[in-house]
Order: sequence, then structure tokens, then C-alpha cells
Amino acid sequence: MKTSRPLSLVTGASSGIGFELAREFADHGHDLLIAAEDEDIHTAARRLGFHGTRVRAVQVDLADPEGVESLVREARAERRPLYAVALNAGIGRGGAFLGTELADQLRVIDLNVVSTVHLARRLLEDMAAAGEGRLLITSSVAAETPGPYHAVHNASEAFLRSFALGLRAELADTGVTVTSLMPGPTDTRFFVRAGLLDTRLGRSRKDDPALVARQAYEALVAGRPQVVAGSLHTRAQELATHALPARARAALHRHRAAPGGSRSHL
Repeated sequence: MKTSRPLSLVTGASSGIGFELAREFADHGHDLLIAAEDEDIHTAARRLGFHGTRVRAVQVDLADPEGVESLVREARAERRPLYAVALNAGIGRGGAFLGTELADQLRVIDLNVVSTVHLARRLLEDMAAAGEGRLLITSSVAAETPGPYHAVHNASEAFLRSFALGLRAELADTGVTVTSLMPGPTDTRFFVRAGLLDTRLGRSRKDDPALVARQAYEALVAGRPQVVAGSLHTRAQELATHALPARARAALHRHRAAPGGSRSHL
């Protein structure tokens, strides 16, 4: 299909920040390839297919290496260069490390870390060969904080931030830019899926995913290295937390992420 519209790929696009990122691309005249593991990705595609936007949904489990290769094949089958890739799929698993299933914690690593590296390696090959492209990797402000009761997730976010910034420096002369997206708590399904609703963190105020996505899109198009996205409250809180020593940050996170936190402290 011949078209002058740019093509962009978004993972984790069935809801939340991923869906709103896809909407930003659609609103700015992009065709879309969107992916997620749940059936809602097809509903998302129907919602995004307006004003001439061509949207193709791929339902795939990116925690499985074959799922990653399947998405790469779908992208290459378009026979069009990718203008942008937003690697946004991610999960968490709250609770004490020794009190949660090992398989659940390893799945966090498989999706957040392994699939991001795998997809980046495959898709950046094509972008670098074309001499242009934009890559967005969703991390979190949690990347800066050791995470008691959410230790594997926070560690995965730290990896993603470091990975994005490292790739950016490495690809500086290729025409490809890499941007690290660091949202704060955002009103998505993440906290339900991670089992964090019975915590101060799960009950904290959360940002609108549309606001996060708009700021992320602007940073991506501008080629910025990193964006702490969300409300002024979130960005001020991130600055204040960043000023604390690591030990104090870990203690604060423990207070907020421990199961059964008292509601009187909200």
C-alpha cells in the first residue's frame, strides 16, 4: 500500500499510556502497527482508525521470544520504514520478593527487559540502515528508587532508563534518536494487575495517561533524551525524591508499597 503517511509502532497499546501514545501518533497523521497480549488491542484499533488512519493490530505475548519475532515479521511485512517505535509494554508484581511466585517475577523481567532489548535490537537494525528513526522506551520515575515490595519492577525500570540513554549515545551519528519516558503514577490498569491496590502507592493520586502521552510524543519528536512526564505535582515530587540519598528513597518506597498501608496517611 503506497502512502506518504509515516508508520509508527506502539507496544502495550490496548489501554493506558500505550493507547494514548497511539492516539497521539494517529492525531499527527501516522499509520499504526499496535501490539498487546489481550483481545482489547482489536478494540483499540477500531477506536484509532479514524481520519484515514490505517491501523493494524497484532495480538501477541511479547514475554515470549517467538512473540517478539512474530511482531518483527509483521513490522517488516509492511515494507515501509518505521518513523517511530514506542516500546511501552510492561508489567509489575507487587508484594514481598520472598512472598510472591518466582514465575511472576521472571515474567516481569521477560516482558519489561528481555522483550525490550529483543525488539530494540531487531527494529533498530532497520532504522539505522535507513539513517533515520525515533525510539521511545517507557521506563518510570521508579527507575531512580530502590523498590522494597516492588523490587524486580523498579530494577527493571532502572535497566530500561539506562538502556535507553546508553543506546542514545551509541546511535548519536546514525540519524536515530532514543528517548526515555519516565512517567509517575498514572491512571492505568497497571496497579490492579500488579496487585498494588492495597498500598499507599496504589491509592495515591495519579496522572491522566493522555497528558503523559502528549508530553512523551512532544519529547520524542523533539529528539529529547528523557522526559519526566505527568502533572506539575509529579515532576516536583520526582525532583524532591531525586534529591534524597538512595537509602532514604528505599525507605520511602517501602512505606508506600507495603501491603495493607493505613488509609489515614493518604
